[in-house]
Amino acid sequence: MAKYSDIKGFTVQTVSTDPAASAITAASWASGEDLSRGAGIGLAGSGASGTAIMGVGGVTGGPPYVTQDKTERYNGTSWTEVADTVAARDNATSSHNSPYDSSLYFGGTPPGTGVNLTESWNGSAWTEVAELTTPRGSAAGAGESNTSALCFTGESPEGGGSGPHSARAEEWDGSSWTETGDLSQGRREAGGTGIKDAALCIGGSEDPPAHINKVEEWNGSAWTEIAEINTARNENNTSGTVTSALTFGGRTPSKTANTEHWNGTAWTEVNNLSTARSDTFTGGGTATSTIMAGGETGSGYVATTEEWTAPSVFGQQIQGQLFFNSTTNTFKETLLDVPGATWASVTNINSPRGSFQTTGAGTSTEGIVFGGLQPSLTGKTEDWDGSSWTEKGDLNDPTRDGGGTGSYNSALSGGGDPGGVTDNAETWNGSSWTAITEMGQAREGLGMAGTSNSAVIAFAGGPTTDSQLWNGSSWTEIADVNNPRKFGAGVGSSTSAVYYGGQDPGQTGKTETWDGTSWAEQSDLNTVRASLGGSGTSKDDALAFGGFAPAPSKKNETEKWNGTTWTELNNLGTARNGGGAAGQSSTGAIYAGGDIATGYTAAAEEFTTSIANKTITTS
Repeated sequence: MAKYSDIKGFTVQTVSTDPAASAITAASWASGEDLSRGAGIGLAGSGASGTAIMGVGGVTGGPPYVTQDKTERYNGTSWTEVADTVAARDNATSSHNSPYDSSLYFGGTPPGTGVNLTESWNGSAWTEVAELTTPRGSAAGAGESNTSALCFTGESPEGGGSGPHSARAEEWDGSSWTETGDLSQGRREAGGTGIKDAALCIGGSEDPPAHINKVEEWNGSAWTEIAEINTARNENNTSGTVTSALTFGGRTPSKTANTEHWNGTAWTEVNNLSTARSDTFTGGGTATSTIMAGGETGSGYVATTEEWTAPSVFGQQIQGQLFFNSTTNTFKETLLDVPGATWASVTNINSPRGSFQTTGAGTSTEGIVFGGLQPSLTGKTEDWDGSSWTEKGDLNDPTRDGGGTGSYNSALSGGGDPGGVTDNAETWNGSSWTAITEMGQAREGLGMAGTSNSAVIAFAGGPTTDSQLWNGSSWTEIADVNNPRKFGAGVGSSTSAVYYGGQDPGQTGKTETWDGTSWAEQSDLNTVRASLGGSGTSKDDALAFGGFAPAPSKKNETEKWNGTTWTELNNLGTARNGGGAAGQSSTGAIYAGGDIATGYTAAAEEFTTSIANKTITTS
């Protein structure tokens, strides 16, 4: 019998365990060696790795509570007490990612208002150095040594933010502190990680007291708001860099074990701490190796330690790879797990909107939504970057129930009902809309397909069977659809598209495909509906979701089209119709706004398909 490598031309790798999607998803917390004391409230830590860190200060006991001057160092196996700090204090912070033999310790609250005391560690002793410009406690810190550090936020009588919650930041150059750019929001008890010129401020509490999920990034000259953490919290700990970080534990207001990973674009929940706690410390480390120690669990201060570790030998899932699992004795392939794909809530759009159709274009990570009712007619356009929505230039002619297609920076809007059915059309260049030649057929609830604003087909709607092609300068009549209807979904390109659902006059599941020459009738949707969302690349690849039809009117069903049949997938989290949909594949989409049972919504959901290892039947 021929070998597989002889037939296919390559050798299939033999592994004992299946590859995982990422090292982070496979990482977990495990118990480590205890501190010599139970401690919390403002423990500070530093260390450039998860096995070489130092914990400083904090409080023990209680009541009465005892402010500490103790320092302990961890070598990967055990904790050892080293030289005490110059002054006992709690709610101080440190340079965090610094090596444990070159650290800075600053601020704090012994007792009441913050202090500006700064101490430098040389590996064997603490020395008092130049003071912070602003006394503060419960601040956040970052840095790479005792000569390069950043202090930001905290609680200070001088504020700089809302009330005593400071937005101020200061840089340490080895000899003095200098004030730099303020954050957008004053806060205290936030998590901080990174180095002096590239840091993150994560969560915290604002004034009046409230837990927040806001995250800001420092680039050495200014702070910028980036994607928010999923769980608002304060007294959380952090580890890593501005492109790969963790935040874990804290108060929500209850104690939490939640751990989230930042990949430079979005936050993802990963494996939790074993014990929910706040007021802990970490000594820096990375997104794949760090340690958390001490803290408050709700029953007092603890000495327990947990270590976060990713697999040292790690197999990354790669779509299309083949391998043999010797443990399970199975032949497998890594592929997109479309049946397992799910919808998850993401950041709301800024303006709730709905009607029969709010329009969208682009992909699940780079898309726009525009038009609709809120409740009055709107031309508002919002840009999605994969983590947040930003308002951009309005349509020149606000409309609802129009058609739209293209990309986030090259889209086309046409038709709709701005007070009467129209044939108006506009193109989008990423920042503004420009009116173009009318379509020649007034219609509402039309379908559109195209990958840019220079190659688009517009079809049906009204209801009508009329179809037209836009080539970037003019409209041309092309073959009509077979079934007149409106409020269906159209996706794909100007030469390969699919049109499905709608009203004719009642709700329908009819599906037609376009091959660049003619429309062909295909298998119906499993769920009859109109005013639905759609995503897809061609006549053989589409996603249908949401919509309305009788009993009950709002739909959450999701279906995938493979060119021949529709297959039911996991439902939307919230049944809705008339939202703005963006997505140029059947494996990823975003659906924002729309009509829900209680009215127009700003809620958005993202459809995500992960890769997975699937057994291949062999003979």
